[in-house]
Amino acid sequence: MHMLTSIRTSDGKIEIIDQLLLPHTTKYVEITSIEQAYDAIKDMKIRGAPAIASLASLAFAAYIQTGLDSAQPPAFLLSSESLSTQAIQKLDYLSGARPTAVNLGAAIRRLKAVLQSSIDAGKSVPLIAADLINEGKLIADEDFDRNKRMAEHGGEWLAELDRGSGGSGQELNVLTVCNTGSLATSGYGTALGLITYLHEQKKLGKAYYTQTAPYHQGSRLTALELKTMQVPSVMICDTMVGSLFQHHKIHAVAVGADRIARNGDTANKIGTYNAAVLAARHKIPFIVVAPISTVDLDTPDGSSIPIEHRKPLEACLVRGAVHPFEFDVEGKVRQETVMITPSGLEGIYNPSFDVTPAELITAIVTEKGVATRKEGETSFDLSGVV
Repeated sequence: MHMLTSIRTSDGKIEIIDQLLLPHTTKYVEITSIEQAYDAIKDMKIRGAPAIASLASLAFAAYIQTGLDSAQPPAFLLSSESLSTQAIQKLDYLSGARPTAVNLGAAIRRLKAVLQSSIDAGKSVPLIAADLINEGKLIADEDFDRNKRMAEHGGEWLAELDRGSGGSGQELNVLTVCNTGSLATSGYGTALGLITYLHEQKKLGKAYYTQTAPYHQGSRLTALELKTMQVPSVMICDTMVGSLFQHHKIHAVAVGADRIARNGDTANKIGTYNAAVLAARHKIPFIVVAPISTVDLDTPDGSSIPIEHRKPLEACLVRGAVHPFEFDVEGKVRQETVMITPSGLEGIYNPSFDVTPAELITAIVTEKGVATRKEGETSFDLSGVV
């Protein structure tokens, strides 16, 4: 089954698919500096908490490797002290690209820990640099395998839950929000990975997904991934979730996460909280699927999660292909950005994420397993899955 790829590497080259141009134009952009990686993350050419952590780690590793390969070593490779100072400066810079996604911060902390450990061990500068490069690559490489484990854990848990309530564990209809597939990770996906797993195991009925305004990650990216994999699917507008639950059998809602607090409160793409409230009203299981690196045990609850607010203008614009299709001289579909609101609006509320309270979440799935809330409790004990 063919899957899209958000990041590809070859012979030291790092390329990302420009997600702002999808689904009509597939263009890979080479990332040759830490600054380009920062801009790509900030501007959402690449998005999804695991994917941005992978890109930041790979870009940092490439920066160190370029220094090692230089005929004249740069100043920061002349001593362990200068390497430490430069590395921390670059890592701190990358960490500011998107504040809500904790995976990025976790990757930065891992690289800093390797840096300090190598220095404490008295290693030479080339060996310290090699350790940093290896760790940066490892952060990206380990994402795919853990995504497959999460998908299996979550998919089998849902099938068993359905069988336990008198169902067959087959023909499961699952709603998702935003995009959490291969484009949001280094491969396979988190919540969309769960849907993919059910499809592979012939246990999926249909995948439903919201458009996810204002960036339309659902209608642009999730739609493209599901179509590419030939998964039976249905798109709905964000405001149609309640109607869907009223008129169709939905077995679960599966979403990803950008940060999970210690008690289980979960920050995810705007609109997730709406879906959770409606799922609770209709007694539909609500599942969060995310790697351990998304769990922030230092954050006690959702009130402490920083919420990124995007530029107000972004909520006023939509980009897409001109319809009927028009093609440029290279045969590519012409795309345009249009404003769908009156110009000069002064009041625009545009948070990129919302927080779903733990009491509305049925299960939290990581690569280690599935955590559920005990009867009557409003928070999670995540110790078994982190």
